[in-house]
Amino acid sequence: MDIATVAVYSDPDADLAHVAEADEAVRLPGASAAETYLDVDRVVGAAVATGADALHPGYGFLSERPELPRACVAAGIAFVGPPAEVIEAMGSKLAAKALVARAGVPVLPGVTVAPGVPAAAAAEQVGYPLLVKAALGGGGRGMRPVAGPEGLDEAVASASREAASAFGDATVFLERFVEAPRHVEVQIFGDVHGTLVHLFERECSVQRRFQKLVEEAPSPSVHDALRVALCSAALSVGEQLGYVGSGTVEFVVDGSGAFYFLEVNTRLQVEHPVTELVTGLDLVELQLRVAAGEPLPERARRAALDGHAVEARLYAEDVDAGFLPAAGHLDRLSVGSPDGVRVDAGYREGDTVSTHYDALLAKVIAWAPDRPEALARLTGALGATRVHGVATNRSLLVGILRHPEFAAGRADTGFLSRHPPETLVRGLTDDDRRLHGMAAVLARRARRRLEATVQGTIPAGWRNVAGEASGEVVRDGRGEVDVAYRVRHGELELVVDAAPRPDLSVRSAAPDLVVAGQDGVWHRFEVHLVGDTAYVDSPAGSSVFTVVDRFPVPGAAAPAAGSLVAPMPGTVRRVLVAPDDPVKAGDPLVVIEAMKMEHQVRAPVGGAVRTVTVAVGQQVEAGQLLVVVEGDPPDPPAADDDDGGPP
Repeated sequence: MDIATVAVYSDPDADLAHVAEADEAVRLPGASAAETYLDVDRVVGAAVATGADALHPGYGFLSERPELPRACVAAGIAFVGPPAEVIEAMGSKLAAKALVARAGVPVLPGVTVAPGVPAAAAAEQVGYPLLVKAALGGGGRGMRPVAGPEGLDEAVASASREAASAFGDATVFLERFVEAPRHVEVQIFGDVHGTLVHLFERECSVQRRFQKLVEEAPSPSVHDALRVALCSAALSVGEQLGYVGSGTVEFVVDGSGAFYFLEVNTRLQVEHPVTELVTGLDLVELQLRVAAGEPLPERARRAALDGHAVEARLYAEDVDAGFLPAAGHLDRLSVGSPDGVRVDAGYREGDTVSTHYDALLAKVIAWAPDRPEALARLTGALGATRVHGVATNRSLLVGILRHPEFAAGRADTGFLSRHPPETLVRGLTDDDRRLHGMAAVLARRARRRLEATVQGTIPAGWRNVAGEASGEVVRDGRGEVDVAYRVRHGELELVVDAAPRPDLSVRSAAPDLVVAGQDGVWHRFEVHLVGDTAYVDSPAGSSVFTVVDRFPVPGAAAPAAGSLVAPMPGTVRRVLVAPDDPVKAGDPLVVIEAMKMEHQVRAPVGGAVRTVTVAVGQQVEAGQLLVVVEGDPPDPPAADDDDGGPP
């Protein structure tokens, strides 16, 4: 569109792709959201300083805060989004529900919880089960499910803290919880000339922690009559608001097909690419044209569905540890992108994922003429994706897309509760794992030969007289793999975990690729070596191995029994215990905030707190000691009193 761009960035984001790709960039000093991306004056000041004509708020942070468009108007800058009054009307989810109810759209009951006031009375009005929800913002933050009265107060307090950190407002409310519904949303678009259109619906039901993982358009669960009803309801909401720009009206749909209004997101959605691919419209271009006062073009007013699109969100997170966000250096980031697949990424290989913001690495979106082909394209692209250096949810996404229930279009918001990650992710068998360990050792062997400064043509492990085998021990999260090898009569002999493997033969071994055969079947192992770490990928799965030091430095102290460490880098937000406090198994001890989410460290056993090593506000690293719990001694065994004597 021949529009120059300006990026703003915080200190942790200084080297990210958006900064490099913009024509100009302005630093927002600091790391926390509050002092950078949530600071209206700094953000608008950057626009003024660079002579920007318009400001696009993205889809996080200030995107739904009316203070931003008001500051833009005051500075003479066009805001790419709806007017402040519309954002304000929809910013309070309770006020939005009241307005929508007046438009005749069904809503769920909800009640605001005033700060410092017990929530029990409000909960009685709403009924259980319920959701505690942040009044502002979205993205699943500040949301807690509550089954009964016993967990209510802690859920309200936790959601309130998380909302304050993510959105700058701690207000929360309670809402009736519909169990396992479909989450369906309708894209609407309006211009300043009074034209309002819908661009059909998206299905966003597969979620974890109320954050979307997989989205698609159109919804596989919406038939023509329901589509008409949902889109008509969304337009009624937009007309009630006098909506301008891009917006999304979100609904829950129960098993009977009845739907209820959730909220209006007064911004571009993370999942907007699936709508773009099935309508052929560029929603950001439309946003900019509408902000410039242009009418919606004919192609938007007459939009039609074409084919099917599915998006998967690739997150830096440890699925096995309960979706804990992961941080670290991206040694490799290569997303498969065959024909029909689009990749929207915020990171590049070599970037560092920090703990300060959302853990989303990239969105992978596939389009095809029909849903099965779109799913196949997306699954293939994710299968070819390589992310090394941080844990990701890639394998989980593949497992979701391949599951029969999802493939049949029957997934609802309870999908991951019924199908936990361990049932969706195919783990390596013991023998596959040994083969991965073998590939890691052989790739390291090949690298050493390439780096050799003498006798570079002699293969590693060769001796002119048969002798001891060479080899290494490598370790992954499941333990050690001992690989020994030697060359005899021109053939490489392998011993893995002390067992000779005559069934294995090696066709080639390079630092980045090992081709090995097992009983006549050849396997390719991609290997990425970074220092003493080997990332191994094959059709069976992925592994990360490190070399075991055979001569460790003596004197390293073992952690005390009962030591609880930080599961990820972050900021300590609450310390709930003190030395000598009694605790029960499962009691929360410390609350850590990372990537705008709160994570509780809980007591694994009952006992007493011996030591607390951290304080509120302290930054901690992954693995740092937080608390030591001295467990209760086990109950003594019952005495054998078969003789009738005293126990």
